[in-house]
Amino acid sequence: MKKYFSFLKNVYFFKELNDDDIRKIQSVCHEKKYNAGEVIFKEGSKADRFYIILDGSVEVWKDYDLPKGDILAQHGTGKLFGEMALIDDLPRSATVIAKVPTTLLYINRDDFHRIITENSSIALSIMRSVSLMVRKSNETFIEGLRERNEELEKAYRELKETQEELLRAERLSALGKFASLIIHDIRNPLSILKGYAQMILMHIDDSARIKSSAEKIIKEAERLDKMTNDLLDFSRGDIRLNMSVINLEDFIDSLVEEIGERFESRGIEIEKRVDFSGPVMLDADRIYRVMMNLADNSRKAMEKGGKFIIHVTKDGQSVKFVVKDTGIGMSNSVKEKIFEPFFSYSHSGGTGLGMAIVKSIVEAHGGHVSVESEEKKGTTFTIRIPVLA
Repeated sequence: MKKYFSFLKNVYFFKELNDDDIRKIQSVCHEKKYNAGEVIFKEGSKADRFYIILDGSVEVWKDYDLPKGDILAQHGTGKLFGEMALIDDLPRSATVIAKVPTTLLYINRDDFHRIITENSSIALSIMRSVSLMVRKSNETFIEGLRERNEELEKAYRELKETQEELLRAERLSALGKFASLIIHDIRNPLSILKGYAQMILMHIDDSARIKSSAEKIIKEAERLDKMTNDLLDFSRGDIRLNMSVINLEDFIDSLVEEIGERFESRGIEIEKRVDFSGPVMLDADRIYRVMMNLADNSRKAMEKGGKFIIHVTKDGQSVKFVVKDTGIGMSNSVKEKIFEPFFSYSHSGGTGLGMAIVKSIVEAHGGHVSVESEEKKGTTFTIRIPVLA
């Protein structure tokens, strides 16, 4: 037993004890050896003794038997463990295993309680040691917390910088795609305008040709104007509506009159039904653009005849526009992307903004647009807008 005396004097838990008190502690110490990997006690088990590492080292584990167990600490020679469970009389809070072949001294619960009950100086010294240990533990925790906070702040700054860099790259990518689409789609009508202007110069004395070329120039200019309006609405993001009271029957008649010649040239039959004429509050120019976009899509989807249907009804407190065609339809993958900016499934080209603009205009009115389509069986768009949008 004498071999433990000098060892115990250097253990922090007993550092304030005199030699007589150390001998009393020494008298209740027992020695036990553990092989590497051997469990000394398990989490949740009854606390019946505490330990001092005489030689070797141990690991302290939380949830040791679970796949995601965590190692909390490693203790070497001269360190105590298991003492808190004797003090607070609670089950073990962790599992301890021998990391290498380890020799431990242990003191049983009953001996420990008896010594501190009979020796106030030992009890006071142990209380001070426990207090010091808790203070150091708190300081270590706070320091660790401070370090983790600094690491989190650094990670947040790096994440923010990376996010900003990604956003810049995304903006540049979108701008490049946007510019490419604009250049491609503006070049076609500009070429046509140039061609008809040259035709006028070549046939300056042929009034019929001049009139025909001028009409075509006007049509291409209107197409450019429509494209410009779409681009402006998309770039603003926030559509400001110019509301007015309209009669839906007159509104649809005007639409059918404008698209009639182009649809007739492809052998497409137009059917309109207006079961609710209004009046309603809408931005007439923008809803007209919505209907024109849908009509253009339907015309492109019916290359060799077919039927184009416009049906207007009242549905509760909303006006419902149903625009249907008997064209080539869409696959599910196309249907899922139909309202995304820059997405185009037409072989005729375009900015890919038409349906995105349709959606944004309808939603700006507080409405909703949906699509049903099946390949080779046509497409139906349904738009609902509050009567007093």
